[in-house]
Amino acid sequence: MSDYKAPVQDIMATIKYGVGFDRLQALKGQDELDENLLQAVLDEAAKFAGQILAPTNETGDREGAKRNPDGTITVPKGFTEAYKQFCDMGWNGLSFDTARGGQGLPWSVNFTVQEMWQSANMAFGLCPMLTQGAVEAITHHGDKAQQDLYLTKLVTGEWTGTMNLTEPQAGSDLAAVKTKAVKQPDGTYKISGQKIFITFGEHSMSDNIVHLVLARTPDAPEGVKGISMFIVPKFIPDANGAPAAKNDITCTSIEHKLGIHGSPTCTMQFGDKGGATGYLIGAENDGMKNMFTMMNNARLAVGLQGVAIAERAYQHALAYANDRTQGKSLSTGKDNAKIIDHPDVERMLVGMRSSILVGRLLSSHAVINMDEAKINGDKAAQDRVDILTPIVKSWCTDRGVAVASAGVQVWGGMGFIEESGAAQFYRDARILPIYEGTNGIQAADLTFRKVIRDGGAAMNSFILDIKTRLADVKAGGEFDAADLDVMTSGIKTVEDALSWVLASGKSGDMAGAAAASHAFLTLCGNVFGGVYLAQMATKAAADLNAEPDQDYTAMAKFFIHNDTSQAPGLLHTIRHNAASLKAAKPFKLRGPR
Repeated sequence: MSDYKAPVQDIMATIKYGVGFDRLQALKGQDELDENLLQAVLDEAAKFAGQILAPTNETGDREGAKRNPDGTITVPKGFTEAYKQFCDMGWNGLSFDTARGGQGLPWSVNFTVQEMWQSANMAFGLCPMLTQGAVEAITHHGDKAQQDLYLTKLVTGEWTGTMNLTEPQAGSDLAAVKTKAVKQPDGTYKISGQKIFITFGEHSMSDNIVHLVLARTPDAPEGVKGISMFIVPKFIPDANGAPAAKNDITCTSIEHKLGIHGSPTCTMQFGDKGGATGYLIGAENDGMKNMFTMMNNARLAVGLQGVAIAERAYQHALAYANDRTQGKSLSTGKDNAKIIDHPDVERMLVGMRSSILVGRLLSSHAVINMDEAKINGDKAAQDRVDILTPIVKSWCTDRGVAVASAGVQVWGGMGFIEESGAAQFYRDARILPIYEGTNGIQAADLTFRKVIRDGGAAMNSFILDIKTRLADVKAGGEFDAADLDVMTSGIKTVEDALSWVLASGKSGDMAGAAAASHAFLTLCGNVFGGVYLAQMATKAAADLNAEPDQDYTAMAKFFIHNDTSQAPGLLHTIRHNAASLKAAKPFKLRGPR
């Protein structure tokens, strides 16, 4: 399997030319953040990702996590040692409060290195990713005693965190949650029930595991309005805050999965011996609101995982294409040519790279807006991150799967053989469109909650921002009339699609809007991403001090001609998909005849 080298130059270019370093420096409390500091962070993270984490990826996939008869979990070789180094170096607390052991850097910096962790070993990277969600939830909704007890341990990584949402009968529909929480005279709750698909629900890499659990009190209202959130630690802290008595929690099994084998995906049983001790976060019945604090963060992080796994698959395929010789090249006329000289292989590789660049830009724009909303209190920025969150989660993870699949294709027959390594990236990538809200849910979220709900106000404002960026591209002179026409007409197509979606909502045709939602989200990703990449390329080209080998203009042109140009077809799908599905409905249950 090829080595992983973190794309430091591309990540820095994304911040410098795509997002704009001035936006990071304008965040409150970030006066000392400059390019030199970011470069130092990226360089050190790249070393850790490449030298410590990446070597555990293949072995983690091969060995997998294993459940022992006593319910404990053995993680793959090297994971525990890597996790200790990860925490000792301060990576776990990069974006958290310095008073809690963090480093106080913005999420925009955190995401630059998170990409490296996920590229190097996505199964490992899931553990700190879930912990950061627990930190967010307790920071925003926990009381002072809970914050004082749990936050420093979670921020430093001494303890890890999980989200316990899903149950056998309650996947995406959390209204069906049945786990019970019964209040005790001392103010604690006894938690009983079963949760499934709990990432790192059991392991021994940290001293304690802090489970955030959704459950219902006996008199709670039906549906999502009756869900509460509880802290349920693996070990109940004593008076000094040290892990003490084992809570009534058991890992009864782990899943045998398609990919991410190194990450234990656990079935957790609460309360077999009378009830696990839990502590309410916030008020009763506010669980869904509290859960979305960590869920929205997690959705952006999962979108970034799509970019990360795509980057790893691309590097793996590129190394092979530069080494493998076969056939005569139509481009160079050489016999026994490197396969990278065959136009179709080149097409796949350029498509992989351009998709990665666009995904990284979509993610980075979402996170800088999140920083501006959280740190500076910018309401317009919050509107933008609300629009971008479902696009990042869905578009980037769909592309992650597509890029990993292309990686298998570049390897040809050997790509289908596990020993080549290409198959692992494809297998690992496949979970991403499913968890933290399936991509169908993301499309519905964009269509209904982010567009129809406010009559398109936030989306129209977002489109104005994209138009301003396109004006910068036009002024730069890097792109010809044909390129600009595709981007201009793409934006107009988004506006036409938006009008159609709003009209469907106004007429009450929610089924029609839902049928169009996937194509609508894809259209937005293709168009917005194309403009983002063209703008980054324009600014990089104008910088005389830029790296001489940057290829962003070429990548942007390819993406515009192959992806942004799909806008008219996607608009056709948006307008007619509901009728097509209706026509197919009478036949959908037919089997072979």
